[in-house]
Amino acid sequence: MASFFDQEHVNLALLETTAGTAHPDTLLSLDRVRVAFGPLIAVRDVSFNLRSGQLLGLIGPNGAGKTTLLRAIVGLQPLARGIINVCDLPAGPGALPPKRFLGFTPDTPAVYEELTVRKFLRFIALGYDLDPAQIDERVDFWLEKVWLAEKADQKIKALSRGMRQRLGIARTLLPNPRVVLLDEPAAGLDPAGRVQFRQLLCDLRDQGKALIVSSHILADMADYCTHIAIMAQGAFLRFGTVADVAAESASPGSDGNSRCRYTLILARFVADAREILARLPGVADLQMDRQRFTFDFLNDPEQAADLLAAIVQQRLPVASFSPNAPGLEEAYLRAGIRQVD
Repeated sequence: MASFFDQEHVNLALLETTAGTAHPDTLLSLDRVRVAFGPLIAVRDVSFNLRSGQLLGLIGPNGAGKTTLLRAIVGLQPLARGIINVCDLPAGPGALPPKRFLGFTPDTPAVYEELTVRKFLRFIALGYDLDPAQIDERVDFWLEKVWLAEKADQKIKALSRGMRQRLGIARTLLPNPRVVLLDEPAAGLDPAGRVQFRQLLCDLRDQGKALIVSSHILADMADYCTHIAIMAQGAFLRFGTVADVAAESASPGSDGNSRCRYTLILARFVADAREILARLPGVADLQMDRQRFTFDFLNDPEQAADLLAAIVQQRLPVASFSPNAPGLEEAYLRAGIRQVD
């Protein structure tokens, strides 16, 4: 099976943000892409390049334009303006040549309920005009990869949502596309399935494919993404490597001093703890969950030590107190989006 799945390893490099300076390894290029529905601009002049071995995590609230952007890339949504290239070929509605290089799994994959899992994948393989001598081998390979081998002869209508999601991913990867787009692929997967799925994404990334994964599960994305785009109202609010975007979670406050999030856990519930903490100088954006508190404060060890002393002086039973490590959730909140829907 290695003959048609092995690809030359390509070292990761920074994602270029100007479509006009595409690297020779660039597999996907967007230049000022805009999608509009009448007066509503759903995707607002988005530009980026994605190279071999790079995996872009697309995050944002419902209605941000993530799905519309993915649909535009695969040619399911007409553009108001802009240019999309896949493997140096123009993409978009009616542009057939790039389709063989593209794979797309929507958040609810379309299937034929009465077919068995194996017959469905064979049907898809024939639609891609794959070599008949290799179809069974390919189908068995991907059934194994998405943990559906035991369900191969079961009708699709009997599958759970998570299993259907896995089948949709297998259907996308069957023709071995170079550019893979996945919209909420982990929806419906159980915890073990999410672990297996992360490993699959890492494998595809390391094979040299270019991938975009739209997801609300921020905790997982740092494990497999090389780059992150935070999207809202059709535009990218943050864009860069995972490390760069996460580092922005320790950003300057209104006074110009660097601030970050802290977590305080009390040994027991204290009814007026929130009011006590809110009165302390420098504490901002205080959030409470029973005995657990998070808040903004100066990113300075000396100042943090003074704050802890003040908290203890207020006779609050501190069990733990620490600054949060820079992460995607912090960066997401600092982008002005208060929660993941």
